[in-house]
Amino acid sequence: MSDDLNQNYMENNRKLWEEWVPVHVNSEFYRVDQFVAGENALNALEIGEVGDVEGKNLLHLQCHFGKDTLNWARLGAHVTGMDFSESAIEQANQLAARCNLDARFICSNLYDLPQHLMGQYDIVFTSYGVLAWLPDIPRWAKIAASYVKPGGFFYIAEFHPFAMVFDDYATDLRYRYPYFDKEAMHFDVEGSYADREAKIQSKEEIGWNHTLSEIINGLIDNGLQIEFLHEFPFSVYQQLPSLVPDGHGHYIFPEGKQPIPLMFSLKASKR
Repeated sequence: MSDDLNQNYMENNRKLWEEWVPVHVNSEFYRVDQFVAGENALNALEIGEVGDVEGKNLLHLQCHFGKDTLNWARLGAHVTGMDFSESAIEQANQLAARCNLDARFICSNLYDLPQHLMGQYDIVFTSYGVLAWLPDIPRWAKIAASYVKPGGFFYIAEFHPFAMVFDDYATDLRYRYPYFDKEAMHFDVEGSYADREAKIQSKEEIGWNHTLSEIINGLIDNGLQIEFLHEFPFSVYQQLPSLVPDGHGHYIFPEGKQPIPLMFSLKASKR
């Protein structure tokens, strides 16, 4: 697939996210007012696996409107966040001011980030629903690794690529999307994942599947050493219709079943 076509697809997605930002900021899903009042926005998973961030420089790739980024700032990190939505970056700066937190936010397409941001970081972080918006994982891995300083690490918590092959409307595990297919996938838009009733003009979102090996090998090929890869039978949202809340902030298969991985996390360091 040509770079020009991928750029057109990403511009389509950027316009969609521009519409989603005000919906998300005002949604119960994101609980912005509660966050300003001191509520934690991060999950126990990434807090536990990333560890102590006090005094460390942290770069958050694809940060949306910066809520998680600012949570890392609350935990003591010196944070920089990037996102390709101008509205998201505007909201991130406003949220930082409301929370009286120091943060730097940059508006950039991820693939253009080296043109806008120099330097390296103790921690490069990204999480939940980021990779499916990117057409080129080897290039993503190269850019992500380039921002990790020697002695630092890259961390991702993300929905498992294998879970993405199943029909997200079926109540059983029904295969729908080919695991190894590299073609762009087109989806009709109905509101937003944060508010299905939201009225927006965009009618299509475009995504890409990526294999787990492609993600891991991309990081290895760019000088990072895998510290761990963890797979989980739970999700942080209702990823499939059959999942049920476990009462602890996760969604799980009913009756204690664990048929497939729903999420993974990975930490990779630079020597």
